[in-house]
Amino acid sequence: MSGRGLNGSKDGDSTGSWGEMKCWYEAWPINEKGIAHNLDYSSQSLQNYAALRGVFYCQVHYKQMAGAKSRSEMERLEYRLGEHQFQPVVMCSLATEVVTMAEFGDFISAIGEFGLYQKFLILLLCLPQFLTPFHMIGQVFMLVDVPHHCDTSWIRAVGPNLTEEEQLNLTLPRDVDGAYEQCSMYSPVDRDLSSIVAYGLNKTEKCSSGWLYPSAQPPSLVTEFDLVCDKKDLTDISQSIYMMGLLLGAITFGPLSDRIGRQPMFLISILLQGLFGVVIAFVPHFYMYMAFRCVVGAGVSGTLIITLALATEWVGASSRPKAVLISHCCSAIGQMVLAGLSYGIRHWRLLEIAGSAPMFALFFYIWVLPESARWLVTKGKIEEAKKVLQKAASTNKRTIPPELLEQLEPETQTKSGSLLDLFWKKHLRKVTLIMSFTWFADSLVYYGLSLNVTGFGMDIYLTQLAFGAVELLARIACIFVLQWFGRKKTQAVLLLLSGLICLVITGIPEDQPVAATVLAIIGKFTATGSFSTSYVYAAELFPTVIRQTGVGLCSMSARVSGIMAPLIFLLEQYHQAIPMAIFGSVPVVGGMLCFLLPETRGIELADNTQAVASHLSSSTLSKKDTTENGVDLEKNS
Repeated sequence: MSGRGLNGSKDGDSTGSWGEMKCWYEAWPINEKGIAHNLDYSSQSLQNYAALRGVFYCQVHYKQMAGAKSRSEMERLEYRLGEHQFQPVVMCSLATEVVTMAEFGDFISAIGEFGLYQKFLILLLCLPQFLTPFHMIGQVFMLVDVPHHCDTSWIRAVGPNLTEEEQLNLTLPRDVDGAYEQCSMYSPVDRDLSSIVAYGLNKTEKCSSGWLYPSAQPPSLVTEFDLVCDKKDLTDISQSIYMMGLLLGAITFGPLSDRIGRQPMFLISILLQGLFGVVIAFVPHFYMYMAFRCVVGAGVSGTLIITLALATEWVGASSRPKAVLISHCCSAIGQMVLAGLSYGIRHWRLLEIAGSAPMFALFFYIWVLPESARWLVTKGKIEEAKKVLQKAASTNKRTIPPELLEQLEPETQTKSGSLLDLFWKKHLRKVTLIMSFTWFADSLVYYGLSLNVTGFGMDIYLTQLAFGAVELLARIACIFVLQWFGRKKTQAVLLLLSGLICLVITGIPEDQPVAATVLAIIGKFTATGSFSTSYVYAAELFPTVIRQTGVGLCSMSARVSGIMAPLIFLLEQYHQAIPMAIFGSVPVVGGMLCFLLPETRGIELADNTQAVASHLSSSTLSKKDTTENGVDLEKNS
């Protein structure tokens, strides 16, 4: 779409009172019914408007529009200045400034929006995602509750011929149900066996000599480190410490990947997962286990947020959900494999090695994983950007026009963004706060269901298999739902449903495990879809210069709730419904807040914090804004 310059010249090589610019004009006239249309106006009309209403804005160079739709709408509708109210919403940029990220979309179109090169990249990003569920949820299968009781072998000194049942009957008290107490025993006495049998023992104490477990039970974290009774809470605390590692990873890898690059930080992330994951299998103490798990969590967080950046920055706008969610589908497949792997390998140390060692097979990423061309441009590394773009075009059997490639030569570099920009700039503040809370709610309900796989009363391996299958379906469905209904509605509705289902589970009686499990599976479907949507949505809302910083901040919010989720389960001792009530209430609030966010479907990624203001403004026009008297103007155009 072309416009008129300040003095009426076509495509805007003109000089006016606003300085020398290469401009075209995009204005959104809003009539008395609040209906907006995309129109072109003459130089005189724009100058009159500027004098009356304020400065209008222009964009540097030529911007390709989304086809003939906007052009035909512009030609079909005519309005005169003075009959309507007008609000221009295009970014202003002097011709001396760097190529904007809206223009970078032209390069993605030139090399192919989702060609062979991008598909190979997504495949590379999928492999680490396949192993992520093991670190996220695998501990659940290493901490399965097993029968246990105090070690009372002291009585063997006076009764060496006692059977096991006789020994337990003499040395262990019973609970109200008649079963042996698991965390207390009768205090040892200096009496002979006949006296003990005749008069019994009355004084009890906590287990002082350790615990005994079924001899057929393979070594687990519970049996090897005695995570029972007073130490039982360490199981939930260890999961929270892992989540703290995810938080540290979000704090570290987000900003560093914006400064150093996506590729090197991704490689460091997978190295941490593989190295410390294998080291965990040889730790002698549980506290060392928790410390190394924290480091692994940091690595997992790095791969998650950098995968998001690489997947979105290398593809076109229409392919972004597909690119991101395909990698998420591999994570869901990994969850299903985890159920079979943990069923077949019951020894926790062998299971840890099986889930971590495959990371070392990805060492070849050093040579094949590309850097983000968008990031290279924002950092002024033009020659490197040209090389990777030309390689991508060659792989996709496409050619970048030389005149287009020359536009990658900036005279000044784009100013780097910072964390403070997310809060100082008004148009980003609302997005940052709402998206951070959305990720918080996503993580809380997701892990609230995932980590409670043993709490629904069904076989944990079958439940995990069902969770993985439904998660795969949810991620596949999101690919299409995001294109049909957009990001905002999908995010809000799925988050609301997740919360409501958790609230319903609180009313299910304990003797109805099937009903609770079915609802939990449905809740896992909606929670997974909501979390996947958040990844796509956040990547589109934040500009490239601070995309990883913004997503990292959202990820930090998610990790805070991830830390809280295991600890919330400790509230079950006061009432069984409390955890699920919390897991349900927060997403309901988050879902309602999502309706305040702008829509980003089909919007090109923004480059800097100034460009994103234009993107967010133009994306706020909803479907009702393009409908007049029941007629869909977009379809008719």
